[in-house]
Amino acid sequence: MSLFTLLLISYLLGSIPTALFVSRQFFNIDIREYGSGNAGATNVYRVLGPKWGTFVMIVDTLKGVLAVQLAHLLPEFADTEMALQNVQTLLGLAAVLGHIFPIWADFRGGKGVATIFGMVLGISPITAVSCVTIFSLVLFLTRFVSLSSILAGISFPIFILVVFNVENPLYRVFAITVALLILIMHQKNIGRLLKGKEGKLPILKGRDRRREQQKK
Repeated sequence: MSLFTLLLISYLLGSIPTALFVSRQFFNIDIREYGSGNAGATNVYRVLGPKWGTFVMIVDTLKGVLAVQLAHLLPEFADTEMALQNVQTLLGLAAVLGHIFPIWADFRGGKGVATIFGMVLGISPITAVSCVTIFSLVLFLTRFVSLSSILAGISFPIFILVVFNVENPLYRVFAITVALLILIMHQKNIGRLLKGKEGKLPILKGRDRRREQQKK
């Protein structure tokens, strides 16, 4: 099997429109016409509830994990860790591209954060855990999924270039690219955050209400 074939498979795997499938099959709606208009886990969480939002997030993450595992079907690239990591990076990016521009859903997909996380989880679990820790901490403190995703994305190249000092040049470029991509994909969210109009995830509302009462 050739690298090109696996790249195509990874793209098609990433193109599986989980959010759209759930919204159409179980609710007879197009999730892209509701909420933020995004075909991702966060919008599903807000519009269809936490159960389906969690399901979409898990499946979209698995798309990234499975895509990088396809690299093991190319033994000629498994001679060195760096060569394997390079192929995994390419396959993972193909899946992310498929998620953002899915051929099965008129090329209108999600922002790719969950699939990127799955990709990193498959390549470098410790880095993925570090990033998800940042994400979880920011989400707990603010309830803004967008801000949590942005800061976790920015922390990714910091972990790769500084904390863990990964030597692979392609993976270092990939880390910087991911941070930039997440910033670009969240431009509207950044605008709403600056204007104070960004919606919060409906969790920990009681805690925030208590904080507001204490300020009065």
